[in-house]
Amino acid sequence: MLIRVILEWDKDADAYSATCPELNFVSSCGHTKEEAIASLKEAIQLMLEPLPDQFLDTDNPRETLKLTV
Repeated sequence: MLIRVILEWDKDADAYSATCPELNFVSSCGHTKEEAIASLKEAIQLMLEPLPDQFLDTDNPRETLKLTV
């Protein structure tokens, strides 16, 4: 999956911020560009994890599909 990332230096925080606008502005930060990007990758992976069944409405019939993104 190819994702656009906005990487900015924040002089007040003395760190880089990494933001992904296409994924509801998921963001992260780090003291280096590499650290900020690695943290953002982890945040995106967590955001895209499937919801546990206990949080899904099981009263309605549902269909499970596999999508490639």
